[in-house]
Amino acid sequence: MASGFFALLDDIASLMDDVGAMTKIAGKKTAGILGDDLAVNAEKASGFVSSREIPVLWAITKGSILNKLIILPIAFLLSAFLPVAVTVILLLGGLYLAYEGAEKIYEFLVPHKHPKAEKVKTYLTKNEILLLEKEKIKSAIITDFILSIEIVIIALGTVVQEPIWTQVTVVSIIALIATAGVYGIVALIVRMDDFGLRLIELNGKKHSISDYVGRFLVGALPWVIKSLSVIGTIALVLVAGGIFVHNLEWLHHWLIDIPAILGEFIAGLVIGFLCLLAVIAIKKIWKAFGLGMKGAGTAE
Repeated sequence: MASGFFALLDDIASLMDDVGAMTKIAGKKTAGILGDDLAVNAEKASGFVSSREIPVLWAITKGSILNKLIILPIAFLLSAFLPVAVTVILLLGGLYLAYEGAEKIYEFLVPHKHPKAEKVKTYLTKNEILLLEKEKIKSAIITDFILSIEIVIIALGTVVQEPIWTQVTVVSIIALIATAGVYGIVALIVRMDDFGLRLIELNGKKHSISDYVGRFLVGALPWVIKSLSVIGTIALVLVAGGIFVHNLEWLHHWLIDIPAILGEFIAGLVIGFLCLLAVIAIKKIWKAFGLGMKGAGTAE
């Protein structure tokens, strides 16, 4: 009886060791996408009156938790009954990540005209403010749903060969860390300028330490978000490349003589730009086809 009890404890300890090791590996695999997740959500949660930023962010966080409660059971069912689907979804997610990274690089290299960002309108009625918030929250939750699928599938891909309970534990931990970590940091980022203003107003002295720190925080906020965007773009390409290299045997052998990180970046970049060219071509064909159909209709 006692020996059976200690054997059970030994099994639990062994399982926890496996979970810890697998969680660490899965965390490294998904860390790349979190930079982009941070940049996207920091942008989505900003642009509101200061007093409304945290309530909006909390609403987005609740939506993110609901997204993961929907995604996780589906992912585990696929892993249990159709594991090949996990690899297929992983590769499709890799294509999306590569495309998104390539598109951001293309927009940076090729000049584009973008509409000027609207300033926060403090004169809106309460109903108008709530409607604006709902629209932005809805957009953020949809974006989070896509990013959550990628995070869950990438994490699941690292443990797909493990027992189902290890998969459930590891991926659930990663999903929880991703949600709490990302939105916790976003909350700090969007409030950074307000904290800086409070430091500036802490005393009437213009050259005090609090004044310098406060001005630094206020001025640093736009650069922090831009830096996250750049880091996130590079991470997208690397994560996508890693997915392709580790799941496509022919690509792995082709890049075997190149340092791993460089090979993954090249793979992600090349496939991303191929996806981008394909999307641009499809859009042009669709536009020409649409205009052609409109012209034919007019002629009739």
